[in-house]
Amino acid sequence: MKRTIKDLKNIQDKRVLLRCDFNVPLDKYGDILDATRITASIPTIKYLNDQNCKLIICSHLGRPKGYDKFLSLFPVAVCLMKYFPNKVKFCPKVVGDEVKRDIAKMKSGDILVLENLRFDPREEENDPTFVKELASYADIYVDDAFGVAHRKHASNYGVALKLPNAIGFLIEKELNVFEEAFKNPKKPFVAIFGGAKVKDKLLLIKNIIGKADTVLIGGGMAYTFLLAEGINIGKSIVDLELVDEAKKILKEARGAGMKVVLPVDHVALKYDRVIKTNNLDADMVGLDIGKKTIKLFAEEIKHAGQIVWNGPLGKYEDKRFKMGTFMVAKAVAKSSAYSIVGGGDSVGAINTLGFANKIDHLSTGGGASMKLMEGKTLPAIEVIDTL
Repeated sequence: MKRTIKDLKNIQDKRVLLRCDFNVPLDKYGDILDATRITASIPTIKYLNDQNCKLIICSHLGRPKGYDKFLSLFPVAVCLMKYFPNKVKFCPKVVGDEVKRDIAKMKSGDILVLENLRFDPREEENDPTFVKELASYADIYVDDAFGVAHRKHASNYGVALKLPNAIGFLIEKELNVFEEAFKNPKKPFVAIFGGAKVKDKLLLIKNIIGKADTVLIGGGMAYTFLLAEGINIGKSIVDLELVDEAKKILKEARGAGMKVVLPVDHVALKYDRVIKTNNLDADMVGLDIGKKTIKLFAEEIKHAGQIVWNGPLGKYEDKRFKMGTFMVAKAVAKSSAYSIVGGGDSVGAINTLGFANKIDHLSTGGGASMKLMEGKTLPAIEVIDTL
């Protein structure tokens, strides 16, 4: 059992480095479009602030190549100021003398937000000198950044090895939710998988064999499985090297009594025309599930006791091919089943429809949640001390 912030003793007046995942979407003016990842860590920040420690918060935002004013964490600091009036200050540097001076000025109960970690390339390299400098700013390290828990970066992996450490409430909740869902699933357990690449989901599907009762497969990955079944897929996306593997997985899943539902109709492109079809001919590219498939998926979802969903069911970013993802999102939201949704596009669909409050758990980490569903450990969690 990993040590949590409630297990930390006598942290009053101590310097605590808190790693959050504030990788939020911004518009061209720098305004936050969706503050979900910020609000998700508010309970952890509030708890630590209530302990009257000196709280230093760090995070990344986007994928900058060096300094990028459009990816500054300043808007995040402003957002936090609303939750913690007169307590939050922003430092426009990641490391260095200015950071040291700002930390030296901190009083107990103060909150300091550092600039975007990825403005320094050493963050993603887990560079020892960068780790050492970050660790020198604090007495204790707390990790609440579930979204990057599958990465070995300086701020979440390297620093945790240097300081007494613990996980925050967000990570604790994520770990508990996925452990319970896969060790003691509520039946019938329906898993929904989408996304473009089948290789991204192979281990995930293998891990649920014997756990899930039904798996619904859509998105680009479905066409590799359809080809494995001998069904024409036209010019749809396919991973030819994994067709045999997909065939083995289908056989193993069905042999274990798991029901596998693949698309039976499609929304496709034929040259420049959008076609609704049951069968894909040589000139068609399947880009979304059709109405019959949506109905089949919805029926399975309706009778589920637990639902785990990862990945869009079509080319979601194109409005012509988003209906499958949206209709499945609606079905999941209406279901009485215990529901877990992970992955940026699936979560995005739920948020866009306004169904977030009808989902039991919206995961804050796509890649991290996938690793947990694959039955793997997360490097940044593994280095946290146990009780």
